[in-house]
Amino acid sequence: MFSIFKKKIPTNYSAYFPIVTDIHSHILPGIDDGSPDIDTSLILIDGLMKLGIKQSIATPHIIGDLYRNDATSINNSLSLLKKTLKEKQIDFKVSAAAEYMLDAYFLELLSTKIPLLTVKDNLVLTEFSYADKPYSVEQIVFAIITEGYQPILAHPERYGYYHNDFKQYNFLNELGFLLQVNLLSLTGYYGKPAAKAANYLIKNNLASFVGTDLHHERHLDALSDNKNKILFREALNSKIFNEDMHF
Repeated sequence: MFSIFKKKIPTNYSAYFPIVTDIHSHILPGIDDGSPDIDTSLILIDGLMKLGIKQSIATPHIIGDLYRNDATSINNSLSLLKKTLKEKQIDFKVSAAAEYMLDAYFLELLSTKIPLLTVKDNLVLTEFSYADKPYSVEQIVFAIITEGYQPILAHPERYGYYHNDFKQYNFLNELGFLLQVNLLSLTGYYGKPAAKAANYLIKNNLASFVGTDLHHERHLDALSDNKNKILFREALNSKIFNEDMHF
């Protein structure tokens, strides 16, 4: 039944998006489990622009037993994307870093002092395995910091082995990890436990960054949903994140 007292949602709520710089995405063509080709990359970038995002730091996976990307493969893909954007006169800034799995291959890269691909300055985006809790995380983060890098841990809310003990997030932060929450985690896209963990990170001021972790058009559709934008605004208290990540 219609009611004149029905709550109206302000239109500016649906326009809200909490970032203009995305520090975590998989929009480079043909390089990991993200965009498979240049046409898809352009579709994803068009969607990001419509959200109000002006620049993206693409972070393709580097995983020892799956995606052994390096500076050459990543920069080749980036060059193709930038060339196409220029040809099509699309005003969108894009650069590239990497999302490093903290595995034996990463430790090999670190020990041989091969320069890591950073999001900005000394900030390096890292991730854990979803399957197994990392062993000797204290030693790993110490090694990263000793080499002069500041680790950002991607989507900690998605690691199920922390869902029964949220204080582990405080511990990771104390060790030296900056924490990055996936926006879609707040919506329940990855399940209720991940949503609960993401809200804990936000409410306890443990999240230094938020990102899209954009892989495909299904992610884009969810990010663009007006109900989700309202949820972002309420969960993040209308804050704008990643403001110091312009390049």
